[in-house]
Amino acid sequence: MAKELPEGRFPKTYYPNENHFETSGSEWWVSGFYPGTLLYLYEALEDPALKKEADRIMKDLEKEQYNTSTHDLGFMMFCSFGNANRIHPQENYPEILMNSAKSLASRFNEKVGAIRSWDSEGDSFIVIIDNMMNLELLFWASEYSGDPKFKNIAVTHANTTIKNHFRKDHSSYHVVNYNENTGEVIEKRTAQGAANESAWVRGQAWGLYGFTVAYRETKDPKYLEQAINIANFILNNPNLPKDMIPYWDFNAPNIFNALRDSSAGAITASALLELSRYVDTKASKKYFKAAETMLNTLMSDEYLADKGMNGGFLLKHGVGHHPENSEVDVPLTYGDYYFVEGLLRYKNR
Repeated sequence: MAKELPEGRFPKTYYPNENHFETSGSEWWVSGFYPGTLLYLYEALEDPALKKEADRIMKDLEKEQYNTSTHDLGFMMFCSFGNANRIHPQENYPEILMNSAKSLASRFNEKVGAIRSWDSEGDSFIVIIDNMMNLELLFWASEYSGDPKFKNIAVTHANTTIKNHFRKDHSSYHVVNYNENTGEVIEKRTAQGAANESAWVRGQAWGLYGFTVAYRETKDPKYLEQAINIANFILNNPNLPKDMIPYWDFNAPNIFNALRDSSAGAITASALLELSRYVDTKASKKYFKAAETMLNTLMSDEYLADKGMNGGFLLKHGVGHHPENSEVDVPLTYGDYYFVEGLLRYKNR
């Protein structure tokens, strides 16, 4: 993949039927996953070529620390520079991460009690469940700087998400639209799922992972309870296949012929491995076993690409945005990232 990657471009996906390798600029939300995956692999294998390539591409990513037009700075900067700072600290990494946290915090609205996800016109203030994944950067920033502002924003966002994003069965909407002046909920919908009231599977995974992190960083039991509720919704769902790699939406039409989403399986497995550390013995065994099954399935020939195939990506059969017919049944750079993270977490357990 490194050999095929044009200068200043970041991997997105690969379309095997057209032999088309799709890339993005550094401003696109997935840009941090390639360097992050390289750094996780370097951590496991200590191959200097992996670190060299991560260092090269992070120079292109560095400017996004000042990007205030996106909520995805956690994905972009913490998966990359956050891991780099942990694995091989350098003098400039904390400053880059702090600037990234300031840029993310600039999107917070006190009236709504949340960070704006997608920019929109008028009084509309859109928040998506994915945004839970960007709070880890803010938790880090408060711990590093001693300034509670960043943590307070993260906690407020998490609390607003619990209040408004979840149904009684603990499944999540994808999108909640607020009035930015009053904080009132205008609309709840599921943009990337099968229907507004459906449980889009990657959205459930983002919520599970995000609230597990929120509990780790705060030790607030309501976040642990929320993560447990989401985990149980996923694992007890009658439409979850035995091999534990979910269909792209738990309520997809003609579900038993629906596409699987390997990226959601990878995110869920990684999250469950962390969550299994915070719960009682019975639940811990259940979550660990489920994650183990997911990772074993992802390592099977059905999902793990042969060497030199799949455009250099590891996993096959990811589903990006099914309703828009975008990135459907293809590898996804974030699927690879959470797959490798899950494998490392499994190994470390």
